Amino acid sequence: EELEFALAKFVGLPRALYFSSGYMANSGVIPALAGEGDVIFSDSLNHACIIDGTRLSRAEVRIYAHADMTELARLLQASDAKRKLVVSDAVFSMDGDIAPVGELVSLCEQHDAWLLLDDAHGFGVLGENGRGVLEHFDIQSPKVIYMATLGKAAGVSGAFVAGQPDVIEWLTQRARTYVFSTASPPALAVALLESLRIIQKESWRREQLQKLIAHLRSNVTNLPWKLLPSQTAIQSLVIGENALAMEVMTKLKEKMIWVPAIRPPTVPAGTARLRISLSAAHSIEDIDWLVEGLRSIVK
Repeated sequence: EELEFALAKFVGLPRALYFSSGYMANSGVIPALAGEGDVIFSDSLNHACIIDGTRLSRAEVRIYAHADMTELARLLQASDAKRKLVVSDAVFSMDGDIAPVGELVSLCEQHDAWLLLDDAHGFGVLGENGRGVLEHFDIQSPKVIYMATLGKAAGVSGAFVAGQPDVIEWLTQRARTYVFSTASPPALAVALLESLRIIQKESWRREQLQKLIAHLRSNVTNLPWKLLPSQTAIQSLVIGENALAMEVMTKLKEKMIWVPAIRPPTVPAGTARLRISLSAAHSIEDIDWLVEGLRSIVK
């Protein structure tokens, strides 16, 4: 309870509910919010746990093209469902780009829809104080239901959902992955409270991460592969063919550099990539080592 109170206060929302994992959160929250007769609007690049949550809900699901707000507006306008739920990653896990949250909120307020944001990769990183995507865009709305995981920037385990008091009370009673799952050990809550303190007090970690992102992006411009636009810790270098992506990954591993190759069906065909995940624990020298490794492989 102390952890939930601290998380809600940190992200600027009235109440929060702790789940044992992000997957459990999304696969429980979405069916609790929408069901038969309702409509869910989901970004085409949403994470697998969102996709599974929408399937479990038995609601009608409309997929809109990635970050296409014109298409989403058209779908919302055409729907006469009593309950509408828009679901989107805040930071997309394979591309690293940030959702157009301001436009999402505006459309949901205009069409009386809920907005569930999965900020797994933004919490602790985005925003001046690391409060996530809502702080990053300076957004507040009663239509927003905010989810974030605690095994990435927070470095421990679990997830939480934050929102209006009635929404969180509803989830407490109706989210099956919360109701019927054993509570997490109190030791995790204690560790997470300390993580939260570090996120708030040690802003140098976010500053270091931004320096690393800028350094990487400025030094891979002469490679034959495309680095996708991203201002987050996820930097995706698109190689193209599966075999070549695997070969580059293997050669980097031989140089004691671990960057996983991501292939279809996780990403679209023809866009196999190296998913570079940066951390404040890395150094400029680590980035230089990676870039030099990539250059030597190209040669």
